[in-house]
Order: sequence, then C-alpha cells, then structure tokens
Amino acid sequence: MNQRHVFGQVFTLETAIASFVFVTILVLLLVAVVRRRARPGTEPSQRTERPRLESYYLGALGAIAVFLVVFTALANQRQQQSDHHLPTTHVDVTAFQWCWSFGYPDSPGGRTAVSGTCRHGDLPTLVVPTGRNIKVRLTSKDVIHSMWIPALRYKMDVFPNHHNSFTLAFDREGRWRGRCAEFCGLRHRTMDFWIKAVSPDEFRKWVQSHAAGATGAAA
Repeated sequence: MNQRHVFGQVFTLETAIASFVFVTILVLLLVAVVRRRARPGTEPSQRTERPRLESYYLGALGAIAVFLVVFTALANQRQQQSDHHLPTTHVDVTAFQWCWSFGYPDSPGGRTAVSGTCRHGDLPTLVVPTGRNIKVRLTSKDVIHSMWIPALRYKMDVFPNHHNSFTLAFDREGRWRGRCAEFCGLRHRTMDFWIKAVSPDEFRKWVQSHAAGATGAAA
C-alpha cells in the first residue's frame, strides 16, 4: 500500500522540521527575555533594523519552503506510480448524495456494479484483488464529494462532469472503512463505504457471481 508509506514519510519529515523551527524560535525567545531584559542603568538599543540577520533568516525560511514544496510534489508523484509488472483492474467510482456506486468495466459485459443507500448500515463494498494495480476512476452525479480511505492515508476529490483517477495496490487482504471528506449536504456524515481486498481467485469468483446476477436481473 504505497500511499500509506509515502504519507508516513512526508508526515514524519514535515513534523520534524516544524518541531525544529518551533523549538528554535522558543529558545531564542527565552534567551531574549531572560538575557536581554531591562536592567537599572541600561539604555534600550537605538537600532531598529538588522538587515544582515534578517536576510539570513529570510534565506533559511525560503530554502525550507522550497525544499518542502519540491519534496511534497515528488512524494505526490510517487503516490501515483504503479508497478508495471502487475496486471491492472479498473474500477469506476460514482459518488452521489449520499452514497457510492462501484462499477467494474473489466467484468463480463461490464455489468458488475455495487451500490447502497448508506442508511441504516447499508454501506456498499468496493471489492478489489490483492497483488494488482487498482485503477480507480472517480466522478460525481451532483455536487463535489471526496473519497477518503483513512487507513491508507489517501484522499481525492470527486467532481461532477469530470474524472479524477489514481492507482492503488494492496499487498494483503483486509477490509477498511472509507468516507466522504467533503461536506456535501444533509447526510454527508453517513456517506461511508467499505473497501475489501481479497485474493485474485476470490475476486474472480466474486465478479463472476455478480456478473451472472446482473445478467439474470436484466433478463
């Protein structure tokens, strides 16, 4: 699960830098308060500017900002990378007020689809195989939503009349809860779903059974 690994690297580094900056400023502030406090007979400094010191400070902040922007951009790029040696499974995700619909265009006839109402525990499950690239294509029927999988540390916005896409890969079986992370109306808080990773054999059987059910319903 590459997204989670990349997020952990970025979060750890940015937290370390933020902590270092905070501690440095706190120490300098304490030094200024304790060592430079007014004493009897001490005249306050008449100097209002320190251009050289300020330029060093500005340069350091600029260098840190540039480094963080570049590092984060490269990390986002790594999140989107897929293993070209793995087969790819395509999934179409459609968000609507207030639930989700998952389609499998690679299934027989492209008929396999899963949806729900997101009410009273009726949450749809996005079933995916392990050991494959999962190419997810997102769109919305109405307003802006956001597909968020907290356990994977990954989120992407979902827009109407537009398609966003990203690639996931699961190295183990499991089930995780997903949510809508963009306020989208009255029942936004109930707009959850499950994502379930199963073995390729189990996924194939699941797709065949759902495709057969869809064919029977159509008939």
